[in-house]
Amino acid sequence: MIYSSVKDVFSKGFSSIYENDTLSKCIGLFKEGVPPVLAVLDGKGKYKGVIARRWITRSRLDPALTKVRTLTRPAPRVALNVSLSEAAKLMIESGVRQLPVFEAETLVGFVTDENVIHGAVMEEWGNAKIEQIMTENPFVIQETESVGAVLSLLREKGISHVPVVNDGKLTGIISVQDVIEHVFQPKQRQTLGEVVGEKVPVLSISAKGIMTSPVITVLPENTLRYAEKIMHDFDISSLVVVSKARPVGIVTKLDFLEPIVGVKMPERELTIQFSIKDVGMDEIQRSLMIEDFDSFTRRYKKMLEAGTLFAYLKTHGTNHKGDQLIHCRLQLRTVKGSYFASGEGWGVEQTFRIALDRLEKQILKSKGFEHNPEYVKNYLRRIGFPLEEL
Repeated sequence: MIYSSVKDVFSKGFSSIYENDTLSKCIGLFKEGVPPVLAVLDGKGKYKGVIARRWITRSRLDPALTKVRTLTRPAPRVALNVSLSEAAKLMIESGVRQLPVFEAETLVGFVTDENVIHGAVMEEWGNAKIEQIMTENPFVIQETESVGAVLSLLREKGISHVPVVNDGKLTGIISVQDVIEHVFQPKQRQTLGEVVGEKVPVLSISAKGIMTSPVITVLPENTLRYAEKIMHDFDISSLVVVSKARPVGIVTKLDFLEPIVGVKMPERELTIQFSIKDVGMDEIQRSLMIEDFDSFTRRYKKMLEAGTLFAYLKTHGTNHKGDQLIHCRLQLRTVKGSYFASGEGWGVEQTFRIALDRLEKQILKSKGFEHNPEYVKNYLRRIGFPLEEL
């Protein structure tokens, strides 16, 4: 199947912010209704990377005190003539779903996962049925189960959304974002059912207490084009597929992107284990760090085949504001060899990402891989090297 190119679907224009601004300014821009990503510029106005709304939400750093550069990430640059298939591949491998579009050295806009999916379903492929790409027999949770049980399911199964059922029938849905907003952000937490103030441990809240209901659903026989329109119209990132009011499948934007690339991403054979000392890290942070590791796995599974990443985190002093300085040491042991890296920072997830980025550099510098054009090219793309120059 031949898809349109980025130039046919990308969002022209963009909003920007300086890397030394605070996250509070980002939040203000997001509230103005701009796309959920900002271009980050240095003091001279040069493009440095991107920052997305959800990264701020999930970091739980103080937005008034934290600089934008703390959460800025590099993103693969794409040219106007890049195919939607290639753009989708870069999104999956980098873990960034909003890519900067450049014309020569000029940033002209962004292409998002929603742009790519919309362009793809406008082709003949959009007539296919949703049952062809959905994840069948999704994991579900009873509405009487606790948030702690929800978190365990999300983490153990590596999923970001879970349908909530009662007697087998769909009653709601919970996402990682729901858990962050209703449980781990006290200012945004609502009083739900038996929950009053802080008297009940947050992980004991029932799934019914934080679920989104009613759920936007589709039928197995609905087309991909129809499902994409529903996701766009309701501004949601997943759909539950139902039959006779019972969940029989679930489809996310990732489920759309993988067929666009043309290959179903393999199951993870690289695993991760955490060892933590005096570091405050909850289940949601652990789950989000695993998301970053999954992105790493998609890039290097073929190269490394199988192995385990051991992540050691410990406190390393505090600053004058009392924030914890965290040290993260990584050991990746695989059938192709062992690799080591470390990093320090003020947030758990941010520190882990710093160390993981350094680990990636070590892998690419190692004997046997330093001259591998495929991985070097993908790495340069991910850190923002102009695609057209490769």
